Amino acid sequence: MHPPGLIRLYAGVADLIAPLAYRRIAAKLKAQGINPARLPERMGHARLARPKGSLIWFHAASIGESLSVLRLISHMGAANADWRFLLTTGTASSAEVVANRLPARCVHQFAPLDARAALRRFLDHWQPTAAIFVESELWPQMLGETHTRGIPMALINARLSDKSARRWERFPKTARHVLGQFSMIQSQDARTTAHLHDLGLSHAQTGQNLKSIAGSLPHDAAEMARLRADFADRPLWLAASTHPGEDEIMLRAHQSLLKAYPDLLLILVPRHPERAGQIEALRAAHGLQGANRSTGGRITPQTQVYLADTLGETGLWFRLCPITCICGSFTPVGGHNPYEPAFAGSAIIHGEHIANFAQAYADLDASTAAVQVKNAGGLAKALNKLLSTPAELDQMRQNARTFAAQQEGALQDLSTTLTKALSLHHIPDTAS
Repeated sequence: MHPPGLIRLYAGVADLIAPLAYRRIAAKLKAQGINPARLPERMGHARLARPKGSLIWFHAASIGESLSVLRLISHMGAANADWRFLLTTGTASSAEVVANRLPARCVHQFAPLDARAALRRFLDHWQPTAAIFVESELWPQMLGETHTRGIPMALINARLSDKSARRWERFPKTARHVLGQFSMIQSQDARTTAHLHDLGLSHAQTGQNLKSIAGSLPHDAAEMARLRADFADRPLWLAASTHPGEDEIMLRAHQSLLKAYPDLLLILVPRHPERAGQIEALRAAHGLQGANRSTGGRITPQTQVYLADTLGETGLWFRLCPITCICGSFTPVGGHNPYEPAFAGSAIIHGEHIANFAQAYADLDASTAAVQVKNAGGLAKALNKLLSTPAELDQMRQNARTFAAQQEGALQDLSTTLTKALSLHHIPDTAS
């Protein structure tokens, strides 16, 4: 199919600016601590040899998407001992977090820029047997070059907001060209499926949200034991993945609760750790005593707010804290993944902005595993109720575990669907 004019225009511009884009991206990755030897991966230069046999390529955007797919890769690998896997992402944080969590027979590379030269080098080297794209990481040339080579492609956990759908509807021909290259499209919610059907992509189907079957986040057991000793049985709660405007809400709620619970501890985890300085200033402005994890600060009896400004430790905090307030839901971000604290058995509190996981939050609320609040006052009230009634908190935590356990069967279903849609039972034995 001949690409629409908009795609051809995009391709020309993308190829033209690729050298400049690479210099900027490489400088950023280097500043974030990435080994300079890995930077050429962004231009399609492979660092590792292609493994022999069938290679299934998974492409994700950043931390959340890459973590959500690891369990699926593990499951598919366990069922197919001769398959190998390649996971590509674009950010330094995603590379750092997945580095020690990759399943057996899986390697990570930085994704090539969306320029033909980089993509062709990448595809010439890796020769993937099939390609599986996660959520909304859709680069037109990456899809086009992969499709041109006859590599079957699937899009899983697809998410299309109302705003994005309105943009696509302005260019229906382009949308059908880009998304019509997928042999399989499985959406994470019915809203996305409806949007895709409106665009003429009738083969899109609603499936299980991939993040619902990702399982518990890993944690350091020795560190968890050490932290429990530091907590010394103090009551505590977690504010997870805060965004600008939400730290203030968390701190105000915590400040009001300290009157009734003077030894209450707040673990505050910013979505972006580089905001630690701003949050530290807010903490001081509220007259709250604290420590920062990134600088080795220890929790003492005087610590009121512990700033967990590190990456890759969220699983630790979910397991340690009986109550989790999921942020990104008090400002128009759309809410973050509620399955992770549910798998850890943490009771959930959230705000009203939950479009990213609307059905999951509705189900959690209905099963009394979560509760929605509006503001700092509502948050303080909900926390006070759970802190003052341990039996109710225990039941809410059990409800969260039950909800998470109900998602398990979908992992096998997704693996089977992918295998069939991409004809993976009939793949050739490719070797480089």
